[in-house]
Amino acid sequence: MRKLRKSVYFAAGYNTISLGTGRKEFHPKKPRPGIEYYIDEAGKAVLAQMNDPSQIDEGVVGNFMAARFNRQAHLGSLIPNLHSGLKYLPCTRVEGACASGGLAWVTAMKTVLADLADIVLTFGTEVQNSMKAIYGADVLAGAGHYASHRKQGHAYFFPAQFSDRAGVYFERFGRDQAREAMSLWYVQAIENARRNPKAQEYHNTIEDLLAAATTPPDPKVFVEHLNVYDCSKVSDGASALLVTSEEGLKKVGIEKKDAVELVAYGHASSDLTKPPADYTRLDTTTVAVKMAFDMAGFGLEKIGVLEVHDCFTINGLLMLEAVGYAEHGHAAEVIRAGKTRINGELPTNATGGLIGFGHYTGGTGVRQAVDVLHQLTGKVEPACQVNIDPNKPYGMMISMGGNDKTVVVGIFKRAA
Repeated sequence: MRKLRKSVYFAAGYNTISLGTGRKEFHPKKPRPGIEYYIDEAGKAVLAQMNDPSQIDEGVVGNFMAARFNRQAHLGSLIPNLHSGLKYLPCTRVEGACASGGLAWVTAMKTVLADLADIVLTFGTEVQNSMKAIYGADVLAGAGHYASHRKQGHAYFFPAQFSDRAGVYFERFGRDQAREAMSLWYVQAIENARRNPKAQEYHNTIEDLLAAATTPPDPKVFVEHLNVYDCSKVSDGASALLVTSEEGLKKVGIEKKDAVELVAYGHASSDLTKPPADYTRLDTTTVAVKMAFDMAGFGLEKIGVLEVHDCFTINGLLMLEAVGYAEHGHAAEVIRAGKTRINGELPTNATGGLIGFGHYTGGTGVRQAVDVLHQLTGKVEPACQVNIDPNKPYGMMISMGGNDKTVVVGIFKRAA
């Protein structure tokens, strides 16, 4: 695969709090911030880290379903509201279900590579707590092929999709060990989130996390093979950063040591109308990961911190196998051995992941990039900081949309 034709940098990252059930300040019957508020908070926090904001060349917003969740489309045109110097800035919004945030930084990166911009202000955002979960499940079903799959699908559409994956995985590789690993994945996610003040599960006070995680599924009220602890929560929030050229990094006044360079990326999509060929594999993720490793010229042995799309605990297992850290059907072994914990061999989702930090759907891909940026530059919440091995100096993130239908992978190194 081709190499990037020039250096592209990510800098000045910011994540809002992931707001939703579990946060002390969240109340479903009280007014809450709208999507404009989140774009404003994240955007102004990024602008505060740079020189003159009027130097920004373009803006990109990754978002999935604001037109339905918030009755607000045309999100790109909210960016000029951030600063008078952004008036008439060319802005756009991109969408790819849960991978919308990943597609936002890919769009920004390609504009920089094309020499059409030196500085692109890049967002990912979603505000989903605008309706009851059962109605939101129908909105989120748009990440699948609604016309052919929704009618016969479960009321909780995507939990059921990954419940089906879990059921096949249990049947093929053994329920007990997989179920234990899924529960341990939840424990790891919550313990990491409790270190991160912006995480949705930061205030989680469950004393026995493992007991909660092993609660038997109840298909009468939810789905067959997952319980509610296996699921990422409904979340509101935004993330933002700058995607720049080398010249753009100089313009914004940010030193290289405070930025990361994009070493390689992968972007793959598969047929939305078709179910998975094998429910125990993430085929599209595997392809996107290979694209990124081929571009980088190395493999997982150089990755010191990893962010994966764990929308459900079973997907944590499938992601570890797709990235090549565990053989097919053997992810449970590395999880039980503690290898993905914050002090483990391959620290994964150290700020909580989707299950612990929260999953503001269209924003997660940018949030993951911000967290990798902060990990590699030492700016993450101190309790979440991974000890980066100098022999494994790269960070990697995987942003997945739908049921493994659109996937973006990024590999980064500290720029200094």
